[in-house]
Amino acid sequence: MIAVQHPRAPMTEHANGNAVDYFLDRHLREGRADVPAFADASGQMSYGALYAATRRFAAALAAAAIRREERACLLLHDTLAFPVAFWGCMRAGVIPVPTNTLLPPAIIAHILADSRAAALFVAAPLLPALLPVLAALRDLRHIVVIGDAPEPLPDRAQPFDSFLALAGGEMAETVAVPPDEVAVWFYSSGSTGAPKGVRHVHASLRATADTYAAQVLGIAADDVVFSAAKMFFSYGFGNSVTFPMSVGASSVLLAGRPTPDSVLDMLHRYQPSIFCGVPTLYAALLAQAALGRGAGSGRLRRCVSAGEPLPAHIGETWRARTGVDILDGIGSTEMLHIFLSNRPDDLRYGTTGRAVPGYDLRIVDAEGRDVAAGEMGELIVRGPSAADGYWNQRDRSRRTFRGEWTHTGDIYVRDADGYYRYNGRNDDMLKVSGIWVSPFEVEEALAGHPAVLEAAVVGHRDDDGLVKPRAFVVLRDGVAATGTAALREALKMHVKEKVGPWKYPRWIELVDSLPKTATGKIQRFRLRDLA
Repeated sequence: MIAVQHPRAPMTEHANGNAVDYFLDRHLREGRADVPAFADASGQMSYGALYAATRRFAAALAAAAIRREERACLLLHDTLAFPVAFWGCMRAGVIPVPTNTLLPPAIIAHILADSRAAALFVAAPLLPALLPVLAALRDLRHIVVIGDAPEPLPDRAQPFDSFLALAGGEMAETVAVPPDEVAVWFYSSGSTGAPKGVRHVHASLRATADTYAAQVLGIAADDVVFSAAKMFFSYGFGNSVTFPMSVGASSVLLAGRPTPDSVLDMLHRYQPSIFCGVPTLYAALLAQAALGRGAGSGRLRRCVSAGEPLPAHIGETWRARTGVDILDGIGSTEMLHIFLSNRPDDLRYGTTGRAVPGYDLRIVDAEGRDVAAGEMGELIVRGPSAADGYWNQRDRSRRTFRGEWTHTGDIYVRDADGYYRYNGRNDDMLKVSGIWVSPFEVEEALAGHPAVLEAAVVGHRDDDGLVKPRAFVVLRDGVAATGTAALREALKMHVKEKVGPWKYPRWIELVDSLPKTATGKIQRFRLRDLA
């Protein structure tokens, strides 16, 4: 087993295995009650105020007879209500299930039914679209509406204030749990199909803070973090919640969608020192003429990217424009956060870097044998934050979690210097003219053309039934879509010159946007259906 280093304060005699004790209660014992923990458009909340709010929330859960280990779905925007509900659930031993607010109602209904959630905490603007699907959910006993609730409310629903009033004057204590008890479920982003419930234990939350946050990101108590990636999935959750709370730092929250304008406004207004995004957003920000040193924040010292590999030219251009490097890494819902990453003192654009301390990596072939340096294979990882498995999906759990090793499904090459290079998904690889082709390699070549903002490549069968690359391309603003035949030919020639003549896309579709999950991952299964 891997020994995880805990470089910060050790657990005290007051602590139990419940993650809320380490991430929140500890700060009050150590004198940080007045330190700001979170801020949004409505104001800010200190660690002391969050502590009190979560104790009241937990007492209301008990008064509503929502019991330990039952699930509570959090369909909430990035506002102060999210950490209150999340840590309030965890304090009571109830399992929070953060849920993607951008999903269609049918998929949200699937998550509610699959998790058998006893309660739904929902932002008021999201409720109307859900009304047609809620009536059929018999396990759902409570619907709590946060914000200006529409009238009339459906059966089982009540405003947030009414729910909190159930507690009366009670302030719940923290439920004592072993560190290996399941703490939270995150549903996978669904980049390859229907979301799966991924179960994580209490100890995993601290493990990601003690590894990536402490030893790669180098987070400190005086940092202010802004994550454009949302808290409802594991990457954004670590960025905005557990990482700053592990050291008593602060996090600023954007409730709406992270457009270039809204992100630049947040960077200017709150002056964060750490910014976390995804490659698509960095590309969109680089298209803004207003982007300059620090991206608007005079304190900016770290930028992070995950979700999909960062093309080298985006990282290099971002550094030239802002003066700050982007630490590109890869994580997964199954591993809770980033386990392979570039570092501030060890960064090589075009690669995903090296293993995060505390994690072991291997690249294996279809039979599970290690491949030599320079050969492609599946990346597998061993580390302290691996999930406890998928909910009610034993076969998938067995395929993904094999002993101590988690199979990622990502195809990688480890170069002679020990850096890892992404080569697509194991279900995305294409065999063209008998040679394996990585869609990501073709996408990166296309994205390097000055007319292209972003691109996605999938396999498509020609008239002879042979698979060839097909590209979907989004052009940069200001690039005229006229003369498209000539542009398509220019793009094909560009790919041939960059990565090889057999890898070029035989078909190029010019589109306004690419289908993505909320994490920014391209949904290639939708493009395959379209093709």
